[in-house]
Amino acid sequence: MLLGTILFGCKKNDMMPYSSLDNVYLQYLDKSGNQDTTTISYSFAYNPSLANDTLWVPIVVTGPRVSHSRQFVLGIVDSLTTAVKGTHYEALKSSYTLPADSGKVKIPLIIKNNDDALATKSVTLGIRTLAGGDFSADLPIDLRSKKIIFSNRLEKPAWWIYWESQLGEYGRIKHQLFLISSGTVDLVDMSKPNAYLEIPRTLYYIENFRAFLKDPETWIVKNPSKGYLLTKKADGSGDYDFYNEATPAKRYTLKYFALVNGYFFIDESGKQIII
Repeated sequence: MLLGTILFGCKKNDMMPYSSLDNVYLQYLDKSGNQDTTTISYSFAYNPSLANDTLWVPIVVTGPRVSHSRQFVLGIVDSLTTAVKGTHYEALKSSYTLPADSGKVKIPLIIKNNDDALATKSVTLGIRTLAGGDFSADLPIDLRSKKIIFSNRLEKPAWWIYWESQLGEYGRIKHQLFLISSGTVDLVDMSKPNAYLEIPRTLYYIENFRAFLKDPETWIVKNPSKGYLLTKKADGSGDYDFYNEATPAKRYTLKYFALVNGYFFIDESGKQIII
């Protein structure tokens, strides 16, 4: 009787199926393959002909892949953002699609280079995966968020000091014109091992820059694919504007000096750029 009572009391429980929305997060990895939660820095100064650029946001799903497409939400975090929608970046969509049978996707984030103020200041843009569509937002905020800081501003590179005898005093406009004309973003840092092997390459880039400063018109003719123009100012000064046709608002002044009957680029302090 006791055994029968025990068996009668051991009624099988109904198993409740697992029911929970999956999550999506931003998978930025460092060089060691670990999750990187640091701020992304970007400068249009290294790509001065770009009116805008696309930063690809890597989205990853926690949970199994499924045989149908799903929707998720990526939004702007106002508390992390100083950039202005439409001026500094294109508005995000209300939702995005994760393709069927996929566990990850990349979303285009378009930032813009139309604001002259970016030459003197940086703006920030915070993004975060949010609850919505087919996904929840249960993961830590650090995994779901990313802060991006961008500008059109240059800073003095570490290698400049080693070549100051050739390039002269640092200036942002001089640096920008070097990037445009030389075909490289850096020169050899002489503090590095075997740096001497890169000296001929560096001297080649410096000489290209020197030739460009002396005769930008010839440089334009030799480099038509770069899209730069030289047009006379309408103020009767005889000076010229040097600019890229893709970003006509960003101009550099080539000023005429009657005393030497020659033209010189002008830096941010109003001085001639000479190397």
